[in-house]
Amino acid sequence: MKNRACFLAVLVALAYLCRGSVAVAQVLDVDGQVEYCRGQVERTLRELRGRDGKIDYTLTPRYVGAAEHHWNLRSVKRPDEWCAGFFPGILWMCADTLEARRFTQELEYLAYSPIYDHDLGFIMIGSYLKGWETTHDEHYREVLLAAADSLATLFNPRVGTLLSWPRNVAMFGGHNTIMDNMMNLELLFFSGKKENYDIAVCHADTTMKYQFRPDHTANHVAVYDPVTGRHLYNCTHQGFGDNTLWSRGQAWAIYGYTMVYRYTGEQRFLDFAQQVTEAYLSRLPDDGIPWWDMGDPMIPHSFRDASAAAIAASALVELAQYVETPVSECYMKEAKRMLITLSSADYQSREKNPAFLLHSVGNMPAGTEVDASINYADYYYLEALLRLKNYPQ
Repeated sequence: MKNRACFLAVLVALAYLCRGSVAVAQVLDVDGQVEYCRGQVERTLRELRGRDGKIDYTLTPRYVGAAEHHWNLRSVKRPDEWCAGFFPGILWMCADTLEARRFTQELEYLAYSPIYDHDLGFIMIGSYLKGWETTHDEHYREVLLAAADSLATLFNPRVGTLLSWPRNVAMFGGHNTIMDNMMNLELLFFSGKKENYDIAVCHADTTMKYQFRPDHTANHVAVYDPVTGRHLYNCTHQGFGDNTLWSRGQAWAIYGYTMVYRYTGEQRFLDFAQQVTEAYLSRLPDDGIPWWDMGDPMIPHSFRDASAAAIAASALVELAQYVETPVSECYMKEAKRMLITLSSADYQSREKNPAFLLHSVGNMPAGTEVDASINYADYYYLEALLRLKNYPQ
């Protein structure tokens, strides 16, 4: 009880600090930015139609390189295309129901195919879950239930988490779980099955116990012995180093634990969501857009990650609904600060390309999608704007 009181006191102090330091001098025109996104989607669809006026719905817009002006497309018929659900999700959020249905239906096969990895959750949440929320089409629910049962097969009860990359077990030397996997738990919760609910809660608890440092910063990867369940070690795969803070991973944690609280109502998850949020906010540059990794020694001559900012902003708008003032006011101010910067000429693609945003980092160690426009940055940016637009007054 004493520890919780101290924790709440720290959060209140943070809120007052935030109140004094986060000045939202500009007014965010949410409706205007949503319309901007819709206009960019129309540009994308025109580009996808090409000269013959037809769209190949098996190809999804994935990214636009820093020096490029058009989308690089990826086949959604490859199970390793983890970003396949984001463009359909954008279409659902833009109320383009006809095109959203066409892109979404190309992903149905994944729910009934042998599980490839945890990213089935990302794919189905962006496409079929957004579609279900929009239409309440019973067929979409059936596909989601099948996908949830498939995702659940990655759970190792001895470890207590879902396996992230089955193909990388040998590389890591054990059962690997990445921070991104927190996002996929929503598919299990949505299914409504007790078995899937219990798996999701166990995964969240185990990750909370083993995959964070004492200062509540996230490790990208946790590795466990698949037979005994013993935690072996933590490392990074997409961050700068094993002991640095990969920004998108921390954003996944904020969003993930906020979502887990939404489904469970368990106070420990709400407390933890706030703790990982404070660890993120306290390390941000003044404009609210993180460096791709907070520990990159090249800072300030390094890259920002708009995708991490968009994910965090969307999560903060939701998290603000679950806490009392002045903490909720702090979270809303921080979310608006991020969205104002993302909506500026420095970060919006505008005439440069048909995406919404510039300056995201996909995988720096691999040298892919660096300082690029990426579809998941656009997805969470639009989601954040719509959550802000619909925020309960």
